[in-house]
Amino acid sequence: MGKIIDGKLISRDTREKIAERRAALYEKTGKVPGLAVVIVGDDPASKVYVRNKKKGCEEVGFYSEVHEMPADTTMEELTEKILSIVSRDEINGILVQLPLPSHLDERRVIDIIPPEKDVDAFHPVNTGKIMIGNYCFLPCTPAGVMKMLEYEGIDVTGKECVVVGRSNIVGKPMAMLLLQANGTVTVCHSRTRNLPEVTRRADILVSAVGRPKFITADMVKEGAVVIDVGMNRDESGKLCGDVDFDNVIEKASAITPVPGGVGVMTITMLLENTLRAAEAQWKCGK
Repeated sequence: MGKIIDGKLISRDTREKIAERRAALYEKTGKVPGLAVVIVGDDPASKVYVRNKKKGCEEVGFYSEVHEMPADTTMEELTEKILSIVSRDEINGILVQLPLPSHLDERRVIDIIPPEKDVDAFHPVNTGKIMIGNYCFLPCTPAGVMKMLEYEGIDVTGKECVVVGRSNIVGKPMAMLLLQANGTVTVCHSRTRNLPEVTRRADILVSAVGRPKFITADMVKEGAVVIDVGMNRDESGKLCGDVDFDNVIEKASAITPVPGGVGVMTITMLLENTLRAAEAQWKCGK
């Protein structure tokens, strides 16, 4: 039976280090990192995420603020709100909670945020820097996965790595980070032929497709490390991941649970990015 990779433990240890760096930064500058979150509409899941982000800021001693806007907010109104926030020196990072209402242009919204305050790392400048390995920030979920592998002493070098999912938020940057860690990377998607054959090659398998229990035991190599990025509901409404956890754990050498795995690390890495932004803007690196 595989080891369960405890995201809560890793998150707690990482946040303690972030809090220590925050204290050192305050000693130098008399200031604390500031994060602003903009949420448009009343999506229940988004509200939970935003609440957890604010709670995380409080835990490590950051300043934070949440700007709630109605679902019928226009593109012009949202643009004005973002520009008014990013112009303030006490705000080191800003993110607009996704998804947005359908009438708003997500790509345009991301482009408005200055790269140096883009703590989600979605801006084209930041995604380009990730591609060449010269980045300031990493997208929070892939960064959280890499932190978990590092914490567990799982060396990516020379390993066959398979990423299932090619989104701009998780799949693509995840593949880039594994490649930069010297893994041999394959990215799979809805058009991939013979998907189980590909996933069975993986020493490290990352699933980010958003389909409950999609990765079954027959798709997993004996002894593989399995990272489940999914956050879904099963037929009974219970929270679950992309991986059929109960069966896959019997074959994996290590596996992340849902909940308690990658999800908690995502917000922790957002805090890490906000701290990095403050250190860069105040020219007070580690």
